[in-house]
Amino acid sequence: MVLLIDTNLILDYLLKRAPFYDDAKRIMALCSQKDVYGYVALPTITNLWYILREVPEPSRRAAIKSICELLEVVGTPHQEVMNAIDTVAFKDFEDCIQSKCAKTVVADYIITRNTSDFEHSEIPVKTPRELIDSLEV
Repeated sequence: MVLLIDTNLILDYLLKRAPFYDDAKRIMALCSQKDVYGYVALPTITNLWYILREVPEPSRRAAIKSICELLEVVGTPHQEVMNAIDTVAFKDFEDCIQSKCAKTVVADYIITRNTSDFEHSEIPVKTPRELIDSLEV
């Protein structure tokens, strides 16, 4: 299974944000298994650097490095960026780029708590809980 992990889930994991941490931890644990490939969109890495700016730099570097060791960073080809620019259905350009990154790796799902942000995605979207529940059936 191939997953693109959204920024909010990574923040839930790194910051141990209640009540989302347990599901985020479970998703990250899945990504550490050989049959689940976890990806993170390149813009997410720069956004994490900015969002975590209050965290002391050595800790911030270590946290982001740990994410990059667990999830593979993916970009998207120039033409997909151009397509994203023309995709007016997405409210948030960053989410559209993440969707294009997910398409690049042929992801099975984008995993996010904000599924409505991806209603126009070419890749199916699930919340962490929906994915966990689907695997436990």
